[in-house]
Amino acid sequence: MLNIKQLSVAYEVIPVLHEVDLTVNKGEIVALVGSNGAGKTTLLNTVVGMMQPRSGDIAFNDVSLVKLPPHKIMARGLVLIPEGYRLFPYMTVRENLFLGAYQTHAWKKKEETIKWVHALFPILYERSNMQAAFLSGGEQQMLCIGRGLMSCPDLIMVDEPSIGLAPLLVENIYKALNQLRESQGLTILISEQSALRVLAYADRGYVMQEGRVILEDSTENLRNSELVQRAYLGK
Repeated sequence: MLNIKQLSVAYEVIPVLHEVDLTVNKGEIVALVGSNGAGKTTLLNTVVGMMQPRSGDIAFNDVSLVKLPPHKIMARGLVLIPEGYRLFPYMTVRENLFLGAYQTHAWKKKEETIKWVHALFPILYERSNMQAAFLSGGEQQMLCIGRGLMSCPDLIMVDEPSIGLAPLLVENIYKALNQLRESQGLTILISEQSALRVLAYADRGYVMQEGRVILEDSTENLRNSELVQRAYLGK
């Protein structure tokens, strides 16, 4: 579904990603594990067109995304849930959700879609008329995911969903993401520093270090990997 081949990216003259290969198949949850500064966010931003690669290719459903603007990539069904929420703080929860459905095909189904977003995150229904600025961190994360879902995507990329959240809220977020895969058939790529959490839900995983993929395997094998245990699981 998503195929990244030999992708290299730089900030001006400084190389950041080095010949990255990564594949996400339809219906999978795939983990992208790495410490802060490993290049995970740069990779996701490049996939959605916010940065342009020096070399390599990004294909989604066999169509190259390189040189496409972000809004056209989103229209193809690929959506990024960014780190740090990036909501419109003085708009209501309902208004923020509807902004995610601005594409024509999604706008036609917005009332239907918002019902299952509310079913997934009931607190968003309760907070419908509250400004986003007054939500808790966990509620803002739910709203950010819900806004992405309003675009009716085929694949969502979630960047650091657990950052700054209490463990119980993180668990609820991951259960919701898993439910999306099981009930809606959604394909999900999750970028995380917290390897233990994401590897409990993902099917496969990639480990990034200094802009390179250094390990790819099933989550079971990654959890048992000496490198992952030493670097990310504190063992």
